[in-house]
Amino acid sequence: MGLFSGLRGSAGTVSKEKLDSEFGTLLCEGEQFELGFKLVRDMFLFTNKRLILVDKQGVTGRKVEYKSVGYRSIARFSIETAGTFDLDAELKIWVSSETTPSISKQFNKSVNVYDVQKLLAQHVL
Repeated sequence: MGLFSGLRGSAGTVSKEKLDSEFGTLLCEGEQFELGFKLVRDMFLFTNKRLILVDKQGVTGRKVEYKSVGYRSIARFSIETAGTFDLDAELKIWVSSETTPSISKQFNKSVNVYDVQKLLAQHVL
């Protein structure tokens, strides 16, 4: 992930090896990481059972909140591909019966947003 895209708030891909070493303690038995994305200090991680949002807080980032969203709680989702002038793709996720997206993330051009959509479709539909 480039510095400029990181400052704009776009997510870049994180390797499964890094996810396992840094966040392996969050997983339950039989759970494994499928995709992970870093957004400046925060991350969002897709496992075979749920979506985990990692929110580093404060100036030092030592305080961390981990939000877990089961795929069965996701009511709908959408992707918006990058355009000519808008270089970022966007993912929106609605949890339960909310009218506005609970989760909204932007991806830089290094991320294939169709792969993200396919993964969500496999788990949600």
